Amino acid sequence: MSEILLFHHALGLTDGVRWLAGRLSEAGHEVHTPDLFEGRTFATIEDGVAHAEQDVGVDAILRRADEAADSHPGATAFLGISLGAMPAYRLAQTRPAARACISVSAALPVDHFAPRWPENVALEIHLKSADPWGEEDLPVAWTLAGEVAELYEYPGDQHLFTEHGHPGFDAAATELVLARTLETLGRLGPQGRQDG
Repeated sequence: MSEILLFHHALGLTDGVRWLAGRLSEAGHEVHTPDLFEGRTFATIEDGVAHAEQDVGVDAILRRADEAADSHPGATAFLGISLGAMPAYRLAQTRPAARACISVSAALPVDHFAPRWPENVALEIHLKSADPWGEEDLPVAWTLAGEVAELYEYPGDQHLFTEHGHPGFDAAATELVLARTLETLGRLGPQGRQDG
């Protein structure tokens, strides 16, 4: 079992994010869903991104993620969806206990928060191949694939494809994301330590 921090996308901490957390919990993992927007949710990605950039700011988002990690020091896996990938990457690269980073609908350069990716931290990236929000993410992900990351591409153009109840929800792709995430977490061992 792993302890996971799951960071939401630009719509906020939605029922769809809680549903995804529930699926991971059902598999035996302890999942926490920090609210980086402090209760605000949005109907569109554009509105959520505007709120993140103009009202909250990147520094505040990262600070709130740090506070969540401080509140859950046993967390070894960090999962981020779109906007949430940013704090997931940062914590995975800067927390000594980190063992896995799962990034959905986003990819960041490996040196975004640290000079290199930690050797003992698994990095898994899940992207839609024609995601209009992912034009910059796919080339980054291709660069990381085979080096430090496992890259999984899914057909389609939905950005928030794991968001249950959202028009862009892709049930089949989400099941693959969950299966692959659970496989990665399973390799970490009972306390989140990398096996092998």
